[in-house]
Amino acid sequence: MKFFSYILVYRRLLLIVFTLLILLPLPLILRSKVASAYFKDFHLLLIGVICLATSIEKWNLHKRIALRMVMMVGVNPAWLSLGFMSSTAFLSMWLSNTSTAAMVMPIVEAVAQQVISAEAEVEATQMTYFSGSTNQALEIDESINGQEANERKEKTKPVPGYSNDAGKISSKMELEKNSGTNSGNKYRTKKDHMMCKLMCLCIAYSSTIGGLTTITGTSTNLIFAEHFNMRYPDCQCINFGSWFIMSFPAAIVILLLSWIWLQWFFLGFNFKEMFQCGKPPTAKQKACAAFIKQEYQKLGPIRYQEIVTLVLFIVMALLWFSRDPGFVSGWSALFSEYPGFATDSTVALLIGLLFFLIPAKRLTKTTPTGETVAFDYSPLITWKEFQSFMPWDIAILVGGGFALADGCEESGLSKWIGNKLSPLGSLPVWLIILISSLLVTSLTEVASNPATITLLLPILSPLAEAIHVNPLYILLPSTLCTSFAFLLPVANPPNAIVFSYGHLKVMDMVKAGLGVNIVGVAVVMLGMFTWIVPMFDLHTYPSWAPPISNETTP
Repeated sequence: MKFFSYILVYRRLLLIVFTLLILLPLPLILRSKVASAYFKDFHLLLIGVICLATSIEKWNLHKRIALRMVMMVGVNPAWLSLGFMSSTAFLSMWLSNTSTAAMVMPIVEAVAQQVISAEAEVEATQMTYFSGSTNQALEIDESINGQEANERKEKTKPVPGYSNDAGKISSKMELEKNSGTNSGNKYRTKKDHMMCKLMCLCIAYSSTIGGLTTITGTSTNLIFAEHFNMRYPDCQCINFGSWFIMSFPAAIVILLLSWIWLQWFFLGFNFKEMFQCGKPPTAKQKACAAFIKQEYQKLGPIRYQEIVTLVLFIVMALLWFSRDPGFVSGWSALFSEYPGFATDSTVALLIGLLFFLIPAKRLTKTTPTGETVAFDYSPLITWKEFQSFMPWDIAILVGGGFALADGCEESGLSKWIGNKLSPLGSLPVWLIILISSLLVTSLTEVASNPATITLLLPILSPLAEAIHVNPLYILLPSTLCTSFAFLLPVANPPNAIVFSYGHLKVMDMVKAGLGVNIVGVAVVMLGMFTWIVPMFDLHTYPSWAPPISNETTP
């Protein structure tokens, strides 16, 4: 009886152990395994990229980059929004879209509130001046200009750029005055509300647009690359360098046009204010610049850990670009006897391993004699920190998609679907690309981006083969359009993050996002018929694609 009581206590452990032991001979018997789909080149590349992202965020290198880029563009509202969009897009090229939006939004929110507070203080001071009173509590803080204020003892200001009780009362009067035209009472004017909406959507959309630029920028790009290289192993044309050259111009154009659209939609586009030459900055611009400079100074001088992370980041990018640049032989040619072994994941995994090995700081202890000695060191990142950043759900979802694609290919379902879709070959190629792009863009608004691309790639590939069109002609725009989830808060995580700050309504995002969707699809279509064509010779059906088959049954 005691034996059975032990079995009952440890039943879960025994169940797991015996299940594994029973299933262990299956790979030897079946000689094939579905589990292999869950650990492919994509997963190794993802692990290496997440190691880099973990170190960047742990040591605040991302915040230093973002604040420095914003300081470079200035504090004019239009240029400020462009600065935030540029820095967010750059970070999103290397970090996940979600973590980029989550990191930048608190900075943007603080800057927006600082601008509103500065305007309230200026108006309160003007009201006091015109009324003939001389309340010292309403004076503007000269420290915004970088000068020392002599009257600090006469003023109490809990928040930089905001006056004390008298100023708050004046601001409150202004809020009550404008309460009929504003939603709620946290905005002084409608323009302040529009500015907050603009800043929020700039971050959400630029974090998505930046992810288009690199093959590691978002999971949909990685899924496409793995699916394409599995289905067309003889192509060897999709790598980090070729993807960057193809998508970088598109991302830049989409970013600039989206900035113009959002600026016009919420605040109007005043060229005189944007290009004001010799005009002194306003009080709110000084307050905004002071806050950004203050946040940058809080980071202190660049640290050893940030330098090492930056160096590893640069080395990883250079190795990716130089592996197989196309116009010259890359370093992968050194391993020509092992074709297909030196991939982008090789670089990512090698550099990612260094983050666990390079010391970040020494761990010391005090001996009984009072002497401080080092007994160990802490690496740049730990396994626990890596696990907290690793998107295991995406890894499993993508593995299931690869398994599904293998099943479709082995069973002949992909070929059957392609033959059934072959009548579409009578349509012009541009119309087929447009229909597939719009289909993907619509579907990704209500389904996750990885799920959308995983579902459609096994269908679009045989479609291109059936109508005798270069598969890249359809797969590339469809992959890029999968990221165009701009309409709804639930469409992707960056949208949900900025929506949670309470400045936006669903209709704000729908109206603004519709314009960005149109811009994105139009630019992708333009690229497919201009600079992308010569890169991959899209006008010819390639030799690496399977020949046309007349079979109609699996």
